[in-house]
Amino acid sequence: MKEAVVTFFENMYYMPGLGHRLLSSTLLPLSLLYASFMLLRRRAAHRKAFDLPIVSVGNLQIGGSGKTPFVIALARRYEKSRKVAVVLRGYGRKSVGLLEVSRQGDILATVAESGDEAMLIARKCEESSVIVAENRVEGIARAIAGGAGLVILDDGFNRVDIVKFEIVLESQNIPNSYPLPSGPFREFRFVSEEADVYLKENSGYNRRVFCENPSERMVLATAIANPRRLKPFLPKGVVAEYYKADHDRFSVGQLRDILDRERAESILMTEKDFVKLQDANLPVSLLRLDMQIEESILEKIDKYIKDYDAS
Repeated sequence: MKEAVVTFFENMYYMPGLGHRLLSSTLLPLSLLYASFMLLRRRAAHRKAFDLPIVSVGNLQIGGSGKTPFVIALARRYEKSRKVAVVLRGYGRKSVGLLEVSRQGDILATVAESGDEAMLIARKCEESSVIVAENRVEGIARAIAGGAGLVILDDGFNRVDIVKFEIVLESQNIPNSYPLPSGPFREFRFVSEEADVYLKENSGYNRRVFCENPSERMVLATAIANPRRLKPFLPKGVVAEYYKADHDRFSVGQLRDILDRERAESILMTEKDFVKLQDANLPVSLLRLDMQIEESILEKIDKYIKDYDAS
């Protein structure tokens, strides 16, 4: 039932048919009320400043736009020259409050405690620290106490109470531009233009995806937002596709049943899915992703950090 509801709204937001468009139009009064409240919240916010540079990577649309791989690329760029701490909400985790997931590469939590995105960042950024916290201000304070020289906020654009350098990412070809619940945007879309850097995919940044350990018969099993965005990157040999809601997980038993049912040689999954199943004894083909960020964008971030250090 949950997967069916999620799929319905993902289709309404990203692949709308006539019925979706009619429902979207019916919900417009609620969308206008919600987005107006969010705009007032943003305009009235009192922003707290910290004694270190903070780079926020966020978006306005729900669903994937590349935030986490963008954060990973930035953390790996700067962790050689200063102590980097990544602070994020930790969606899908079974813990509450503030939790240190890693400290300069040392893993301190399980994936169940941290959530999949936080664990993926911790494993790929081997010299950075990762902190999850519902209260991002508390997370930043913990990072400072740990000696951080740079904080990167994952999904930080809607944290309007923090002074930071704002990077907003947006996917290409979004056919529905309405705010929630009519469309996929958490605020009015024009708010994106208030960011320090506003990027559309393939214009400022792009994803390079390759398959590691492919087989002749693979089954895609993934629990990410808007999973159909993977279709352009799927390798040959995918015989079936199985989806769950974002941050959910497949059990080992479910995956073994899928392999048998489809007579497949391996399960194809993203790195975000794989961190939840690394200890499972399963044949896995992995979709690995590299984020390519234009040098001009990196230079803007470099300048912000340099100017902050000099102030």
